[in-house]
Amino acid sequence: MQAAPVRATAVRATAIPSFTTALRAVESLLMSSGQRTARRNAWTSVLEDRRRAKDRIETERVLRQSVVGRP
Repeated sequence: MQAAPVRATAVRATAIPSFTTALRAVESLLMSSGQRTARRNAWTSVLEDRRRAKDRIETERVLRQSVVGRP
């Protein structure tokens, strides 16, 4: 006894994305440039904080020298 030949039928299982998944996909597309901007702004803030700290240290040094240097 021979088994019946198996026919190859293509079955596609395409899952419909949930609303949350679709919303996250749209959000990632829209926010990708926003994340770059946020990172750039954060780095600019870090550099500005470093510059202010350097200026503050220099100002403190000058003030100490002016107080110590007075008779």
